[in-house]
Amino acid sequence: MNLISILPEILLLAIGIAILILEPFWKADDRRGLGWLTAGGLLLTLVVSLLFGRPDQPVTVLGGMLRFDWLGFFFKMLFLFGGAATALFLMDMEKVNRRGEAYVLLLASLLGMNLMAASANLVMLYLAIETTSIPLYVLAGFLRSDDKSTEAGFKYLLFGALTSTVMLYGFSLLYGFTGTADLYSIAAELPKGLFLGVVFLLLVGLGFKVSVVPFHFWAPDVYEGAPTPVAGFLSTVSKAAGFAVLVRLLVVAFPLDAQAWSFILAVLAAATMTLGNLLAIGQKNIKRMLAFSSIAHAGYTLIGVAAIYVSDAGLSDLGVTSVVFYLIAYIATNLLAFGIVTAYSRAVHSDDIPAYNGLSRRHPWLALAALIAFLSLAGMPPFGGFIAKVLVFAAAVKVGLVWLAIVGIINSIFGVYYYLIVIKHIYLYRDEATENTPLPITRPYAIALTMLALGVILLGTVFAPWFNLAAQGALNLF
Repeated sequence: MNLISILPEILLLAIGIAILILEPFWKADDRRGLGWLTAGGLLLTLVVSLLFGRPDQPVTVLGGMLRFDWLGFFFKMLFLFGGAATALFLMDMEKVNRRGEAYVLLLASLLGMNLMAASANLVMLYLAIETTSIPLYVLAGFLRSDDKSTEAGFKYLLFGALTSTVMLYGFSLLYGFTGTADLYSIAAELPKGLFLGVVFLLLVGLGFKVSVVPFHFWAPDVYEGAPTPVAGFLSTVSKAAGFAVLVRLLVVAFPLDAQAWSFILAVLAAATMTLGNLLAIGQKNIKRMLAFSSIAHAGYTLIGVAAIYVSDAGLSDLGVTSVVFYLIAYIATNLLAFGIVTAYSRAVHSDDIPAYNGLSRRHPWLALAALIAFLSLAGMPPFGGFIAKVLVFAAAVKVGLVWLAIVGIINSIFGVYYYLIVIKHIYLYRDEATENTPLPITRPYAIALTMLALGVILLGTVFAPWFNLAAQGALNLF
């Protein structure tokens, strides 16, 4: 059981070792194939885990350090999928694609995220968060000759180290007052009156991880300066790992204080949505616009977390289900958006929104993928983003947070505006000097973009199987 429970992690480690062994024997021109090895290995890991590593009843393994349940397993599969798409986008990123250490850092971060999703112990949880974060600091500043990239890496490191320290202090208080590091034993041992102080310390670290207001200020600069596939990975997979921890930690360790943390998160959700959307409207750089959009989507996801609490009936599984489904749709959609930016900026060497003028004439299929991505982010049917928003708003209404659902709907209208600005440049504006110039899309990009675009469409049209899987994972928490 112990080996089955960490099967994805064992296979991730094997892929990393294979890259380190093979890279020195490959010629420099052939090392682009490391991306195929990484992406193929991650997809194979996903398939093997689904076939042979599925959990049955929730159990703790490895001395109580990890919990082997459907919620953690579901998040692991989500991380592997996002990592595979990111590896494909890295394959044609200049100064990155032929360096094996980039793929090893990606795998190391995925290993940490898998452990974050399954952690049942404070010590393991903190080690998993640091295992996730340190490779991402390096990847954000990977382009050492690019001043924006080095600045992004340095800022991410400074803010990450500071917030991680504050969160660790919160963990130490939990251990000190309860005498246990086991997440599933804390609730019974935690003295009354300590909740607010501890939870604010924990929200500093986890709020930074998911870029919630007021811990969001690092995101625009880091996303703009980091290599675009890395920015996409940070905004999706890394954020999903943070939410996986946030949900498990609050529900398991603080069930008696659910009413209090539900209110706190509802306020944070409203502030995060509003600030993210308002600041996104005036952006001229598409990566910065997507960064503020990512902040807004963290607010939408927080609606589902806040809706886990039900005043009369304790805890609701619909809140958790809506969070999991939202993260599925968001990862597919935002990875698609960043993938389009990666492919297009590689050709035009610009991330400015006006540079997208006439894209529909240069490459109709890439323009169609952009239309799918931005309409899904805006929450328009029949795409995955629409169903995801309906679920989190429904969860909020179910528990009586009608005001929060209304704030979310109003913010969604704001979001439509700035997403349509990009679509307007793609379809309505022209650039006659370049519109007849071919726009090459390499095979890795074509595969990843097609896979993600189909996923966004399927999540919005055939959503029942994904909803049932999300619900199955949610039930393991109660």
